[in-house]
Amino acid sequence: MIDLVCESGIYTYKFKDISMKRREFVYGAAGIAALAACQEKEQNNSSNDQQSFSWKMVTTWPPNFPGLGTGANNVAKYIESLSGGRIKIQVYAGGELIPPLEVFDAVSSGTAELGHGGSYYWRSKSEAMQFFTCVPFGLNTHEMNAWLYYGGGLELWQEAYRPFNLEPFPAGNTGVQMGGWFNKKINNMEDFRGLKIRMPGLGGEVVRMAGGISVALPGSEIFTALQTGVIDATEWVGPYNDLSFGLDKVAKYYYYPGWHEPGPTLECMVNLDAYNSLPDDLKSIIKVACQAVNMDMTAEYNARNSIALKQIIDDKTVEVIPYPKEVLKELKSLSREVINNLASRDPLVAKVWRSYENFLNNSRHWQQISEQAYIDTTEL
Repeated sequence: MIDLVCESGIYTYKFKDISMKRREFVYGAAGIAALAACQEKEQNNSSNDQQSFSWKMVTTWPPNFPGLGTGANNVAKYIESLSGGRIKIQVYAGGELIPPLEVFDAVSSGTAELGHGGSYYWRSKSEAMQFFTCVPFGLNTHEMNAWLYYGGGLELWQEAYRPFNLEPFPAGNTGVQMGGWFNKKINNMEDFRGLKIRMPGLGGEVVRMAGGISVALPGSEIFTALQTGVIDATEWVGPYNDLSFGLDKVAKYYYYPGWHEPGPTLECMVNLDAYNSLPDDLKSIIKVACQAVNMDMTAEYNARNSIALKQIIDDKTVEVIPYPKEVLKELKSLSREVINNLASRDPLVAKVWRSYENFLNNSRHWQQISEQAYIDTTEL
């Protein structure tokens, strides 16, 4: 027989019976070969685990823009920290390496390994992509996270992005947004006719259905466009970010609620080839870093919007007003018309919308007797 003996930390085989049979020798030789193979595999795995990566992230946001830009920075920071520096990421704000609205193509092609933005910017690639940011009169922030993580939404998002060589992750949410800045009052639906408003995604389609003109602009161009009359109105995010852009200086009326973006999810997209080149632990680190930013951004916006809103209310040159109920009712009707039209001619939109709508209907019953019912107690 053969014994495996450890001496001074070195494993060796020793013969117990010099007259052992040939079959026993073959078994012993196989054991030696198996041990050597395992040791080689462990060495290779160790080598892979220590491999380092230098990546680029491109974003749609202005440099270090509060909440959105800093959220992208945090994704990079968390990935680098959690990986022990095995993934180092250089972040490029919108316009520094590529134009803000070319992020999708840059990451898809491998010009950059990571991108941060909003999926509704890429509707020209597939109409279905808009649903992973927000749907007018749709899921709020808590519901959106529930659908993505536990309702099949993320799997549908992956299905939509895979043909473009991308792996998407939720990576931020601002919470329900404001309805927008206007220089004329919206008293009825007729006031939307001819109105030039910066509003992306499905909300922009609803405005067009109402007779308005939806204009696509990156955030960095909004102030000048509104100031010079290129647009008549704009939505951006909410009080925290809107003050950062100085929108209160170029518009008089601040409308709520943000019917067009009730729970807008931001994304971190990863080039699929680059992602698949990573060992499993680094793939998990990217996922966890994005989840951390997703939670952190929501908390930040809830905290800072309340402070910024008070500042806006105290400014006597700005009037904070709700949309008329009849206007909201008509906008909601138009929203469903826009979505159903898209679903009727696009199978992927239909598939995503079925999942989204079913989740919305089921979730809304719970929200009404939990979150909404509790909020209503504040008026007692």
